[in-house]
Amino acid sequence: MKVLLFCDPGIDDSLAIIYALMHPDIELLGIVTSYGNVSKDQATVNAAYLAGLAGRYDIPVISGAEFPLSGENTVYYPEIHGSQGLGPIRPPGSVQGNYQEFHYLYKIIEGNIQDLVIVDVGRSTSLAAAFNLNQSLMTKVKKISLMGGAFLVPGNVTPMAEANFHGDPIAANVVLKYAAEVVISPLNITNSAIVTREIANFIYNQSASPFKNLIPPVTDYYSAYYQKMNPGMKGAPIHDVIPFYQLMNPAFVLTKERKITVLTCQEGRGTSEADLRSSSRNDGSKRFIGLQFDYRHFISDFIKIMVNKV
Repeated sequence: MKVLLFCDPGIDDSLAIIYALMHPDIELLGIVTSYGNVSKDQATVNAAYLAGLAGRYDIPVISGAEFPLSGENTVYYPEIHGSQGLGPIRPPGSVQGNYQEFHYLYKIIEGNIQDLVIVDVGRSTSLAAAFNLNQSLMTKVKKISLMGGAFLVPGNVTPMAEANFHGDPIAANVVLKYAAEVVISPLNITNSAIVTREIANFIYNQSASPFKNLIPPVTDYYSAYYQKMNPGMKGAPIHDVIPFYQLMNPAFVLTKERKITVLTCQEGRGTSEADLRSSSRNDGSKRFIGLQFDYRHFISDFIKIMVNKV
């Protein structure tokens, strides 16, 4: 599967990048970076650093958005992802990479339009801008997979809203309006995609990959935050890996097709709405919401991919 990834690494974004680089059936064609967990500049460095660890200096790292469509300043949370986005890991001051400007993403899309999937695991500002600047091309992309939303479950930024949709609800609505097909991995499933310290250590001990030394420290850092917020948790949810898992293992994720709206009003900002009542039916919108998944299969798949050689 050919993938163009939009992200803001971030610990779970970084694990998603590693998963994509390690997966034998995923061809990562480019990484579009933007603000979110860290600044756009830091996200760009982190993406290039991870690609470089795999020796993939050929992968374009494309500069995206610096702030949401509302123009607001973004608040970062170093207690979650660390001051530089990789927990305790500090990328070197100068990171070699195939750095490209935003318009380069259209070259990737045009050259692979028949079988390209876009995965967006951050705020959708850059993806919305891509639609705004070249709608005719972007509507030809057959599938977009998003990490975002919380449907009838608590949010993680407000009582109702998930961080990506809350960070730029206007952009999320642009994508939901114009994309040909959207598959959403919301908190309904990503909250349960928990990797424990024991799993991280097992991967470290079994893996020969260039990423093995990152897995335990970033997982420990991430887990420490979640355990502080919820003392009963035994690890941390790796939200941004789930869109890749869902694309590669659709039979193990239960989805419902429903029309989706993201609220932009201040009180309900970022709240994702869909009619999930048993009386409602698929509406032909090609907007699919992940509601349940097979955790055992997921964690088995995650371990298998992460211990493979690149």
